[in-house]
Amino acid sequence: MRALISVSDKTGIVDVAKQLVELGVEIISTGGTYQKLKEENVPAIEISDITGFPECLDGRVKTLHPNVHAGLLAMRSNPEHMKQLKELNIDTIDFVFVNLYPFKETILKDDVTRAEAVENIDIGGPTMLRAAAKNYQDVAVVVDPADYDKVLTELKEEGEVSLDTKFYLMQKVFAHTSNYDTMIANYLKKERGDDSLPETLTMTFEKVQDMRYGENPHQKAAFYREIGKKQGSLVDAVQLNGKELSFNNINDTNGALELLKEFTEPTVVACKHGNPCGVGSAENIMDAWTKAFEADKTSIFGGIVVINRPVTLELATELKKIFLEVIVAPEYDSEGLALLQQKKNVRVLQLKDISVPQSKDALDLKKVNGGLIVQGIDSELLVEEDLKVVTEVQPSQEQMEDLRFAWKVVKYTKSNGIALAKNKQTIGIGPGQVNRIWATKQCFEHAAELISEDATQGAVLASDAFFPFDDCVEAAHQAGIKAIIQPGGSVRDQDSIDKCNEYGIAMVFTGMRHFRH
Repeated sequence: MRALISVSDKTGIVDVAKQLVELGVEIISTGGTYQKLKEENVPAIEISDITGFPECLDGRVKTLHPNVHAGLLAMRSNPEHMKQLKELNIDTIDFVFVNLYPFKETILKDDVTRAEAVENIDIGGPTMLRAAAKNYQDVAVVVDPADYDKVLTELKEEGEVSLDTKFYLMQKVFAHTSNYDTMIANYLKKERGDDSLPETLTMTFEKVQDMRYGENPHQKAAFYREIGKKQGSLVDAVQLNGKELSFNNINDTNGALELLKEFTEPTVVACKHGNPCGVGSAENIMDAWTKAFEADKTSIFGGIVVINRPVTLELATELKKIFLEVIVAPEYDSEGLALLQQKKNVRVLQLKDISVPQSKDALDLKKVNGGLIVQGIDSELLVEEDLKVVTEVQPSQEQMEDLRFAWKVVKYTKSNGIALAKNKQTIGIGPGQVNRIWATKQCFEHAAELISEDATQGAVLASDAFFPFDDCVEAAHQAGIKAIIQPGGSVRDQDSIDKCNEYGIAMVFTGMRHFRH
């Protein structure tokens, strides 16, 4: 039996080679791997002795040879194949231990050049892996060091690697080479500055963790990391306390974080089931927390809180008073963290780059039956020059600040979405209704029930899409709303404008909608 060993990551490979030799396996090796084995006194044959041709072009060509690939691809059960090998004086290769040039590690380095990245595209390695995997019945091919022990154990105990294991190893090879090629293709597309949606969509992610279940206990789930330098995302958060994150924790927390990133001033976002339930901004984080909490003391129970300033002992004391699923902040002082860690179940996460937004070229993916719908993320918010006051009444400076605040919140509220705000505090949020007037009325009901009967007096209202009728303005007037922000664009816009003028309500058009389905 013969094994071809050629690895970029040499962790554990010397021990593997020594065990193979003890089992009577002849070792063939290449380049740096051969030198490493030689240094460790492991008997090995250099690849050029097999091919009869020296490695050349700085090692770019060493295994691309019939003596290698015929030895890998010959089907032992095919008499004609074996006859040809004998005539050509080629021996079979029964094991392949290969891992590839570190392309991912290369492109993740700071200031990497295109030439350096291209030089780390492996050619011979994937070719050997695919050849060996295609002939899995006869060749055990190992691409993942985690499988070294499995192969060696079977060899020692059974004298061979089982067919089931070989098939498992084959599948891992093609998953690995697919991932490798996808990273290369995506890197080259970005290098070209191509931001178009591709004709064929190939993506690759790395598993961060398996989860106990998905949205419901009967659904399987896992968390995957997008490959690349991604700051400010949950994959880079450090968990400081609590049970592992669930599918719903991650999904809901991600939505809360994306809303938080819209704010630069001290801000707290409370979220429940993917919708904001309380948002507050202030000159300091304690006042911001008070606003967010008092916006909806009921829905925040069992919810998620994300904070864009360090958590002090004072803030931690308040957070500890209620049941929360997840808390995320850029920092915690030692006393505050110790206090939160007294609650075993609350998941406390530290995300240092919490304010870093997603790259504008990121994609939003949604699985549908039989396919995938893909779009660029909704990275825009307000284009100030496109803001247009369409009513006779102009919003005051304070109202305009609240309108901008409410617009950020409604962007992350499920459609049909309405958000009410006053003094940079949400006082009512109406998410996910099938018509806009229901969402509007729901906001007012929540404000009256959760804050006070007159909470909406002097408040502002934001709508994620245009008003199809003037009924929302009528309801807003009855609730005491003084300014409205909405995209505009309805064929009946003038009805709403006229109604605002009748009631002395300021209305601003953004020219941009934010559906969130």
